[in-house]
Amino acid sequence: MLSIALRTLRARWVTFVGSFVALSLGVGLIAVMGLALASSQDAPEHRPERFAAAPLVVKGRDTLRVPTPIGERTSKLPQPQPVPPAAVTALKKLGPVAEDRSFPVRAEDGPGDLVGHPWSVARFAPYELGTGRAPRTGGEVVTTGDWAAVGERLRTAHGTVRVVGTVSARGFENAVFYTDAQAARLSPLSTQLVVDTADAAAVRAAVRGSDGVRVLTGDARRLADADPDRDARSLTALNALFGTAGGVTGFVSVFVVASTFAFAVAQRRREFGLLRTAGATPGQLRRMVLAEALLVGVLASAAGCVLGAYGAPWLAGRVVDGGLAPAWFAIGDAVWPYHLAFWTGLLVALCGAVAASWRAGRTGPTQALREASVDHGTLTWGRRLCGAALLVAAVATLAHALLTEPGDLLHRKTYVSRPMLLITAVALLSPALVGPLTRLLAWLPARLPGALGLLVRENATTGIRRTAAVAAPVLVTVALAGSLLGATSTLNEARAQEVTRRTTADFVVTADQAFDPATLARLRRTPGADVSPTSATAVHVLEDGVALVKSEARAADPALLAATVRLPVTAGRVTDLDDDSIVVNEEWARHTVGQRVEVWLGDGTRRSLRIAAVLATGTGDNGVYVTPANAPGATVDRIDVKVRHGAAPAAVATALREAVRQQPRAELLTKSQWIRASYPQTNSTTRLGMLLILGIALLYTGISLANTLVMATSDRTRELASLRLAGATPLQLLRLVGAEALTVVAVGAVLGVLVTFLNLLGMDTALHLLAAPAPLTVPWPALGATTAACAVLAVLSATTATAFALRRGAALSR
Repeated sequence: MLSIALRTLRARWVTFVGSFVALSLGVGLIAVMGLALASSQDAPEHRPERFAAAPLVVKGRDTLRVPTPIGERTSKLPQPQPVPPAAVTALKKLGPVAEDRSFPVRAEDGPGDLVGHPWSVARFAPYELGTGRAPRTGGEVVTTGDWAAVGERLRTAHGTVRVVGTVSARGFENAVFYTDAQAARLSPLSTQLVVDTADAAAVRAAVRGSDGVRVLTGDARRLADADPDRDARSLTALNALFGTAGGVTGFVSVFVVASTFAFAVAQRRREFGLLRTAGATPGQLRRMVLAEALLVGVLASAAGCVLGAYGAPWLAGRVVDGGLAPAWFAIGDAVWPYHLAFWTGLLVALCGAVAASWRAGRTGPTQALREASVDHGTLTWGRRLCGAALLVAAVATLAHALLTEPGDLLHRKTYVSRPMLLITAVALLSPALVGPLTRLLAWLPARLPGALGLLVRENATTGIRRTAAVAAPVLVTVALAGSLLGATSTLNEARAQEVTRRTTADFVVTADQAFDPATLARLRRTPGADVSPTSATAVHVLEDGVALVKSEARAADPALLAATVRLPVTAGRVTDLDDDSIVVNEEWARHTVGQRVEVWLGDGTRRSLRIAAVLATGTGDNGVYVTPANAPGATVDRIDVKVRHGAAPAAVATALREAVRQQPRAELLTKSQWIRASYPQTNSTTRLGMLLILGIALLYTGISLANTLVMATSDRTRELASLRLAGATPLQLLRLVGAEALTVVAVGAVLGVLVTFLNLLGMDTALHLLAAPAPLTVPWPALGATTAACAVLAVLSATTATAFALRRGAALSR
């Protein structure tokens, strides 16, 4: 049978070229994703940057450490603590101490990421003066790089300063160095300092007993740099991106390969019937189909590994250029991704052929010879059971999530993976749906003058296998595009509506750094306005005794908060908030009003607070509220203003602008401007992930459409010849197959839109349960563009194959 399989494969190469291309691309993409994952598992530890020449750095408490029965749990504190004064006094006895400070600087015509430091720490990078001298007064600065020249006056948010010196850029920051006294005025809090001594043991002895204070030496000095974990975070996002894309690649490739083999076996019923008549056993037929799949699988998997070896470096370059990965990110020399891709591809080929081989083995000796061209038994019991089981699983898991954890449906990993269950279920059951749907879509064209509409309807409804095989990849692409883009759009709209409902303030004042006390005092004196300053902080809670959970929080005066914000309270009252209480949301394990919860505040202080009110979970943006007394170290970064009854909004706005005139980079927004500014946008990593997934789906759809239509046309030579003998012109036949292709694409698109609605309905229900209702957002432009792309691919494939068939069968047609 192996020789027969080889001869069959050579004679019917068109049948397998689509499977080969789809499988090799799938294996290549899996290899690419695997190589990228292998290269992004561990971010290399950076060498120290700002303190490369410092003997050691003493850092105040910036990490919360909580012991649990299964080990210590840690979390970064939003408000790090300075080194205690007693420890600083002891350190000054060991050597000179330089207090480090970092704060944003905005300068006209300067880089957008300028950061200010005291001049005393410049030598620890080390920065060395290239031109000019060190700053001596509060109006003098030294800058990095060549964007400013000595003698130039810079207009900054902190006032106009003169450049008296420049240092060479180090590559990791654009800095402006002030005198130590001026830096202390601009940034009073210092959480780390440099001790100019090499005696680390003496320094550790000096800070012994200071809770959480660390002495950083050697490579650990990198922890004193700005955001030392930034690379690890970006790689975590990349891991999620590559993992999701790899999962979708596997799903779509299995789908396409299995569909191709099933359609190929259905086309070969007469061939299998002849082999059965000649004495072939069912087992021999099954082994022949599996042997064909094995040969295609081995060749395609090997080709895919070669594609992966070239594609992975290209992908790494694109994500680096797009700012999604650190500049050092590159593909390593891992071998396991090639093994994973090769054996996965081979397994996909064999699994895709199993069902087809079983159907081939069931062919009777004369069954195929008796069959007419009309498809019968297209929806087998096995297909029905699998489709029904997946449909029930999709509905059951959705119902379970809605009843237990509706918020889980809003997570990206959930709304990316969940649609695949429903897509597969509808695709398996599609033979029962495409017939009625085709008749419905072709009802009007079939009644128009001429035979075109009638022939389109009859050809599509009698060739159910062909129709279902062409409609299935369109269904997958349209459903994925609608479900993924619709989920992100619906979620963003829900968050925007949540901000709209929550904001009752008439004005919101923001700044890119903490408001100074003088500005706050002027704002509070604004006539005719209730002014509510709030600070960003966080609280930690130990759930189940083992999980340290961090919740974003805001600190505010309860009375003023109630006047400017409408919170979605489900129990209790916000006005009951005081220094001994906290407002939580329903995601907390304990959220009964009156209960006491053990929490760690933003600076790591442990407190027992009473629950004053409980908020609805919403989209996840309803956080925790505490009073300013429970947010030590938090600085005001937002001020909500409510105009009192009878006051003139224009006069209040004028007074507010005057009050914030001296606050650097302060911005006064009206309610509508604040809502527009707060409108959530899909981040670049998520957007790239969506585009990558949809690109993979559309690529596979094109391959599947082209392969299936070429295979179908090769079996329609006699049909086309009969139509030619009946008087049809070649142009009429091309119009016929083009119209058939458009009809079948429309069937797949309608099924895809149906699946999209069902998937988005689940998210919409979850949002209503979470008290965050929003209009269901269907991405019609994306669905239209996807359907149009599928239609163009289908028409081109069908008409091109038909044109070749007509040329080849010209003699028969005569």
